[in-house]
Amino acid sequence: MKLAVVGGGSTYTPELIDGFARLRETLPIEELTLIDPAADRLELIGALARRIFARQGHPGRVVTTGDLDAGVADADAVLLQLRVGGQAARQQDETWPLECGCVGQETTGAGGLAKALRTVPVVLDIAERVRRAAPHAWIIDFTNPVGIVTRALLKAGHRAVGLCNVAIGFQRKFAALLDVAPADVHLDHVGLNHLTWELGVRLGGPHGEDVLPTLLAEHGDAVAADLKLPRPLLERLGVVPSYYLRYYYAHDEVVRELREKPSRAAEVAAMERELLALYADPALDTKPELLAKRGGAFYSEAAVALASSLLRGTGDVQVVNAFNNGTLPFLPDDAVIETQATVGADGVTPLPVPALDPLYAGLVADVTAYEDLALDAALRGGRERVFRALLAHPLIGQYAYAETLTDQLIAHNREHLAWA
Repeated sequence: MKLAVVGGGSTYTPELIDGFARLRETLPIEELTLIDPAADRLELIGALARRIFARQGHPGRVVTTGDLDAGVADADAVLLQLRVGGQAARQQDETWPLECGCVGQETTGAGGLAKALRTVPVVLDIAERVRRAAPHAWIIDFTNPVGIVTRALLKAGHRAVGLCNVAIGFQRKFAALLDVAPADVHLDHVGLNHLTWELGVRLGGPHGEDVLPTLLAEHGDAVAADLKLPRPLLERLGVVPSYYLRYYYAHDEVVRELREKPSRAAEVAAMERELLALYADPALDTKPELLAKRGGAFYSEAAVALASSLLRGTGDVQVVNAFNNGTLPFLPDDAVIETQATVGADGVTPLPVPALDPLYAGLVADVTAYEDLALDAALRGGRERVFRALLAHPLIGQYAYAETLTDQLIAHNREHLAWA
């Protein structure tokens, strides 16, 4: 079995490598190819990957290359984890929207749109090259904004599934609070990427006992603190929102916080410098503890489980990003939702979900409409399409803000927008 990782020079990659090494019985990789144009970083990561494999007794071969076509050739699965423009572009995404009093964030709002515009054309080019070099390969997309990028891939006819670590993060946290094994916790996870709610927390399987009321009653303070939302709000909702919902439920509070502290991009850039120095140590053969603060916790476990199910046809139930296909009846079939699905060799099939309360369904419908406009802008370009997407976003909405943010988005991303 051959897996290729596009963006293999990312500081995230040792998280993946650690998972591949520990879970080699679940996903028996014979060759792992790390692909990245940044040769210096790639060699550091590749050398560490080999040391981690050796320490864990993994027999697989680790290959590094800057040649995308050669790297993905004959792969069984290709993982995408790239960041077009790097941390410098992220720094911009998180700062210029604040000038209008709007959230500055890399996956939602104006910053999220900027990232989508930079990313979608690049990912589609990569996918076409995968289709030529490895026509039967599955593409697993971890590249943000996952919902928009996965929709672009699926609409172009690629064998693709979107992956996010929010659900597995909740699963692990809830399992620890409930003192049960993570495998025993199943989530009624519904919505869009970075716009989801846990409607139920079930023990033993998708149809097991819902212990969400007990979880909130006994551990509400811990859950609320983790989300940075007040416990009374969670009790009124009766569900657990993704922490990304804080951008909606406490927008002005978040804007004030973001204006008063260094950006997350600046924090991550500093962390990456420290991580790369650690990775250069020839004695290091495990992922360092600092990596847990980088983000992407449990990404490796989610990636291994998804790749294994797709390549081995196990029919497991996992949280993925996939075409709606009637799952949420108020959305188009070709909207991409994030929910539980059975995963097998033929792809993914979302499981039925309970009717979504209008409180959540309305926001899901609004953001889906924005994502449709955002994808149109990413595929066809043009100032007016960017403006329409920004105007449609619930975190923006006012035409004066949309006008100003359109100009700023284009000015800050001109080098990445062929049409600009």
